[in-house]
Parts: sequence; C-alpha cells; structure tokens
Amino acid sequence: MANLPLFRDPWAKREAWRKHPFFSNRAMFASLFPGFGIAVVAFTAYVVADNIYEKTRKSDVSR
Repeated sequence: MANLPLFRDPWAKREAWRKHPFFSNRAMFASLFPGFGIAVVAFTAYVVADNIYEKTRKSDVSR
C-alpha cells in the first residue's frame, strides 16, 4: 500500500487520449500542410522544365 499513489485520478481514462502519439506535436505539424512535399516537387519540376524550354526557344529564335 505504501507504493500506491495517495490520490487516484478518476478522470485518467478519459484524459488518456491526450497522450496518444497521434496527437503529438510532430504529428500535428506533419498534418498541418498536407500535400506540401508533393507540391514543392511538382513546382520545382515545372520551373526546371520551363527554364529548359525557354533556353531552347531563345536559341531557336536567334537563328
């Protein structure tokens, strides 16, 4: 009996969801901007393709 807590929290089961890993700060930040990684990759690919297209177009116009 000496190692038991003096007071037992009657709401512990109802508050347990707050400690679940789904509600951690890292998980919350990761789901803050869904699709952001894919958008960065797509935008980068667009910019690279546009730059290549413009270089080839400028070289064709100057001939």
